[in-house]
Amino acid sequence: MKRFLITTIILLTSFATYSQVKYEPTWESIDSRPIAPWFEDAKLGIFVHWGPYSVPAWSPKGTYSEWYQYWLQSKTLSGNGNFTGSEVHDYHTQTFGEDFSYYNFGDMLTAKAFDADKWANLFEEAGAKYMIITSKHHDGYCLWPSEEANKTWGREWNSMDIGPKRDILKELEIATKKTDLKFGTYYSLYEWYNPLWLKENKESYVLDHMHPQFKDLVERYTPDIMWLDGDWDLEAEKWHAQELLAWLYNDSSVGDSVITNDRWGKGVRFNHGGYFTPEYQAGFESTRPWEETRGIGFSFGYNKNEDSWDYASDRTILYLFLNVVSKGGNLLLDIGPDLDGNIPAIMQERLLNLGKWLKVNGEAIYGSREWVNSCQWSEDGERDWLPKGAHYIPADFILKQTVEQQAGYAVREIFFTQKGNDLYAVTPTYPKGELVIRDYTAPVGVAVTMLGVDGELKFKQSGKDFVVEVPYLTVDELPCLNAWTFKIEDGNKK
Repeated sequence: MKRFLITTIILLTSFATYSQVKYEPTWESIDSRPIAPWFEDAKLGIFVHWGPYSVPAWSPKGTYSEWYQYWLQSKTLSGNGNFTGSEVHDYHTQTFGEDFSYYNFGDMLTAKAFDADKWANLFEEAGAKYMIITSKHHDGYCLWPSEEANKTWGREWNSMDIGPKRDILKELEIATKKTDLKFGTYYSLYEWYNPLWLKENKESYVLDHMHPQFKDLVERYTPDIMWLDGDWDLEAEKWHAQELLAWLYNDSSVGDSVITNDRWGKGVRFNHGGYFTPEYQAGFESTRPWEETRGIGFSFGYNKNEDSWDYASDRTILYLFLNVVSKGGNLLLDIGPDLDGNIPAIMQERLLNLGKWLKVNGEAIYGSREWVNSCQWSEDGERDWLPKGAHYIPADFILKQTVEQQAGYAVREIFFTQKGNDLYAVTPTYPKGELVIRDYTAPVGVAVTMLGVDGELKFKQSGKDFVVEVPYLTVDELPCLNAWTFKIEDGNKK
């Protein structure tokens, strides 16, 4: 425990001295900047995709509806499934007409039901510690009064001038900062059809549009997180990413506190920048801070083409979360509001049920770190079952790795986390009579409890195995659903 406290103090001290460090526009210098300690403690964030694409809110299942404009104008599609490429174009012309422009959707984004306080309170009830909103996706539409957007597009293309006629980001910033949530903004580096971007030489787009707009966003809304995307078309040097990061860390008003991700240019992801950001992956692990992101539905933006069975169940979301946290990562779980700003009821329900579980078991999650083993596999069979041929790994892979065992494959019997010298064992099925942790010898003097249940549990060392007597509980006596936490508390820490 002493070592844990010393490490925490060192990290806090390092972060507090940001203002004393001058970061150079090189990866060596930028990568030396530590991530704020709160981020690795947080474990759960909520991602929000909302913009003009939320008006048609449609794409084939297995694809991203927030890419509607690109699918429409390029007549291509990618994702999980076999597509001709014309599906969105055909839907659009049949529904809105051949001459109906995507830009008309900006006027139709009403936000009439949008209530920033309700959003923030929902996210807090879900157990999240931060939220990230799409300030600007790849279509270039801004959720704040961006003069840069209007200037380069040659049209009103922000939420203050058309559609909501509101500064969405400011309302969310204020609401979020009333809670314990950290406030983050997603920002796309590129814009599919911005006239400057379409020019062969991208330099003017980058330096005359993107950089000033990025700085305006930072200074107006002082985000705790800047979450970059749309990085893949240019190398970091052509984005002048290192110079922008040096400005952010040295000269911006949030230089002492802001954290960023790793999407700063072609080839940068998982190599440089801030924390790493896998997306719809399954087996990611890193010694760097990291965050897995995926939607409750498949699409990040609201897709009314998705049915109830296309949404991850409570159990699926919980096991996805445990899988990530047990490996030392965070989960950034996405929701997509509709054109009026309503968060679909099925998404609200999923968030609230995750929050109920965390109220009982949060001790094993928040502030935890990866143990020597992230999980215990059953003894027979191959590990890490995954579907074949999927462009993005569907959420239900985790069920096949836990409670829906596939022929010839092992399952994860226990997820582990640790906090100081305390070990937490989280089981996706309720143990029948006893919990067996194989090849583990507990320190002398430990106490074993089940979170949400009064009293200590009996245990013994049986050869190489640590065995805990598990109480018989009726459904009404269970402290939570879908997963249960057993705490092995270090008896020497007091």
